[in-house]
Amino acid sequence: MHVVLFKGKEMGEKITYETIFARSFSRYDQKKLGYGAFLGCLLIALSFCIVFKPYLGPLPVLNMRMSMDVGLNMLRIMDSFSSEKLRGGDISSSMTTIVTETSSSEIEMVEESDTTGTNETKSNGTTVINNKNSSQQKEMKTVCHVEESTQFCEMNGDIRVDGKSSTVFMAVDTMVANSSWVIGPYARRGDEEAFKRITKWSIKSGVDAYEEAPQCDQRHNVPAIIFSTGGYAGNNFHDYTDIVLPLYLTSRQFDGEVKFLITDKNPWWIEKFRNILQKLSRYELFDIDKEVNVHCFTSVIVGLKRYPKELKIDPSKSPYSMKEFRQFLRSAYSLKKENAINMKDNGGKKRPRLLIVSRKSTRAFTNTNAISGMATRLGYEVVVTEVDSHVARVAEMVNSCDVMMGVHGAGLTNMVFLPENAILIQVIPIGGFEWLAKTDFGEPSKDMNLRYIGYKIKTEESSLIQQYPPDHEVLNDPYAVQKRGWYEFKSIYLQKQNVNLDVDRFRATLLRALELLHQ
Repeated sequence: MHVVLFKGKEMGEKITYETIFARSFSRYDQKKLGYGAFLGCLLIALSFCIVFKPYLGPLPVLNMRMSMDVGLNMLRIMDSFSSEKLRGGDISSSMTTIVTETSSSEIEMVEESDTTGTNETKSNGTTVINNKNSSQQKEMKTVCHVEESTQFCEMNGDIRVDGKSSTVFMAVDTMVANSSWVIGPYARRGDEEAFKRITKWSIKSGVDAYEEAPQCDQRHNVPAIIFSTGGYAGNNFHDYTDIVLPLYLTSRQFDGEVKFLITDKNPWWIEKFRNILQKLSRYELFDIDKEVNVHCFTSVIVGLKRYPKELKIDPSKSPYSMKEFRQFLRSAYSLKKENAINMKDNGGKKRPRLLIVSRKSTRAFTNTNAISGMATRLGYEVVVTEVDSHVARVAEMVNSCDVMMGVHGAGLTNMVFLPENAILIQVIPIGGFEWLAKTDFGEPSKDMNLRYIGYKIKTEESSLIQQYPPDHEVLNDPYAVQKRGWYEFKSIYLQKQNVNLDVDRFRATLLRALELLHQ
């Protein structure tokens, strides 16, 4: 671009800037003058920063990280003060998160700020506040994950947990945008029935959170995890896939140096899994809903990690595996048997142990004695038992066996205690159970290094033939019943059906198990 110079008020000769510059200086002088001007600008800019630095506050950084599977819609973030309801809880903030069938997404907020600390008195991992102020520079960070089967937030900074209001505050004394999340800390996102029994927790950060944050009553020097024992807790399958396994994935990284803040606390659930809880945390459990004190931490996880499939750990996305989880369980319950019997090496000196899981009410074997007798004649040492809430006793019993069989149900979840290379036989009732049987136990057993055999019963082996005429849709078209909803399906095929095994037909299944034990 040329700059045109005019002489006086009237238009004169047009002389370009380049022409004047060329006449006044040689080409070498022009280059030196250019370098000098550049250095001068740098000095002026540096002086400006030094003079005005005290008036420049720390700026928040908003970093958005997203990861998703191919074929799934993108997580979108838009500046807005509206809110979007997500499966498993409402999320509202100054930034609206819209998720459309996104398998995995993350929202990260990183804030650099001054925080107020205190002098502390340490005792058993807990620090009591002496209310003396000190100042330090630290990173304040909140990452909230919305995934297919769970949502959880990881928080680092001045975190204050108020059990009375079910709120977690990030106390940040800076002009940062307000952010608020509401989640249920239970790893079965999208299940409305389960979340009717889950306490929703608010997670707040920003200016409002700083102003609302209550004073600390106790400060802790180890991280904390907030999770619920509501939902479907009490059902053995859901105990493991919704709570125990996700808790292992979330807390194992701390090697026991973590505190559990339990919401919707069920004392019987705590007692049932005490061995596991004590193996994961060295500290006393908190019934956070009943806490009157405000507890403060530098690191808190609200909710639990899990993978979408049942009883599954994806080792490509986790430092842990199902093999390591099962080793952890063997350690927690002092289980001795690591591998199932190998009949080839055994030379027939010892019989393989077969565990028949019996049930009292529904989906029970009505001819257990006949099954046991036939198995004994094939060469098995047979054990018949009903699994209950005494996990230590059940774990020891299951671990001592080489083959476990039972009708589809929560009791089969105890396959987690079977030794390596053991065999799981799932008896599948009528009713179109194949998909459920495969999802709940068939596929998970492979990751546990177990051999799986599915035995689908015939209509003649179901007790439903005594309740419905031969041409009824319950016997001939179970998918028509499924279309009418889960509750009708459940009331018929799960709650009214028992199994009378055709022992001659089932004999081939037990022989197949023996063949596998010889491999």
